[in-house]
Amino acid sequence: MHSIRCFRNDIALLLLAGFVLSCGSSTEIPPPPLRPVRYQEAHATSGMRVRTFSGTAEADVEVSLSFRVRGNIQRLLVQRGDRVEEGQLIAELDPTDYELQVQEAEASLIQAEARARQVESDYDRVRGLYENRNAAKADLDAGRAEAESARAQIDASVKRLEQARAQLSYTRLRAPTAGSIAFVPVEVNENVTSGREIALLTAGSRPDVNVAVPESLIGEIQRGEAVTVTFDAFPGSNFAGVVTKVGVAATDLASTFPVTVQLREETETVRSGMAANVAFAFGSTDERERYLLPPQSVLEDRDGRFVFVVEPKESGLGVVRRKPVTVGDITGEGLEVLEGLSDGDRVVTAGVSQIHEGLEVELLEEGGPS
Repeated sequence: MHSIRCFRNDIALLLLAGFVLSCGSSTEIPPPPLRPVRYQEAHATSGMRVRTFSGTAEADVEVSLSFRVRGNIQRLLVQRGDRVEEGQLIAELDPTDYELQVQEAEASLIQAEARARQVESDYDRVRGLYENRNAAKADLDAGRAEAESARAQIDASVKRLEQARAQLSYTRLRAPTAGSIAFVPVEVNENVTSGREIALLTAGSRPDVNVAVPESLIGEIQRGEAVTVTFDAFPGSNFAGVVTKVGVAATDLASTFPVTVQLREETETVRSGMAANVAFAFGSTDERERYLLPPQSVLEDRDGRFVFVVEPKESGLGVVRRKPVTVGDITGEGLEVLEGLSDGDRVVTAGVSQIHEGLEVELLEEGGPS
């Protein structure tokens, strides 16, 4: 009985000692870690923004070469890519039929001239008789009429001969100016009608670039406006251009308007059909400064659009503050913020969905996702 009582006392002492030790060595719960955020310093920019539109280069002079008469192509002396000089022969039709027409016209002229000589001789004879009162006035008038008709017949024959010779000359197609052959859609021995395209000649050393501009921006583009043109074929090279034509009607099946840009300087490297990009600088309707931010940094709730900025503290820490903002357009450089920011504000660009007003955060380096 005594031993049982002693065992109970020992257990009580052990429990009391454990309680005292546990009270003396209690551990504190550590605070949660600070949330890291990335930010971007906001700096005011001008109201200008750049928009780029794709287009295609075209020669500033394009001539569709065709015969003025119909016939069978006897010779075709050029092919795509050939360089030609002014007056160079491009193609030739079979001239046989037109040579026959020239010969017939020449024969008709010879006949008309022979008849005219005979009629003139008769008229001179009648006039002499009339002057000697050996012929009537009616005979004189008839002789004069015959002579005038013969001279008119000669004039008509001369014109028919000139026309036949012109038709013959039209069987030879020549380049009206120096340039390059861009397209040849016909073959030798092919029968063609007058006006059928035989070759497309491109000329000029200052190509045009045609682009389509949305209706929301076409009103801001003016003739004579300076632009920058780049070509996929020449990466890293910029070409100065000027707007020469601004369309007044929308293109088919789209609310865009055609705009033509011409390169300011002559170049032999840019060819018709090359893919191009034209950069236009658009100004805002007012002179207010604006800030360009990543679109994801601007949030919206029932109170409107806003951003989170951080007020820096010591040791790379900061406190989150909410700022209402007014935004503009989305550009290639970012979303325009027109009102609400000050130069140098540190705008949170990553982690915005997990922070709130007054939260203390850890500031990371600018840029990149957190």
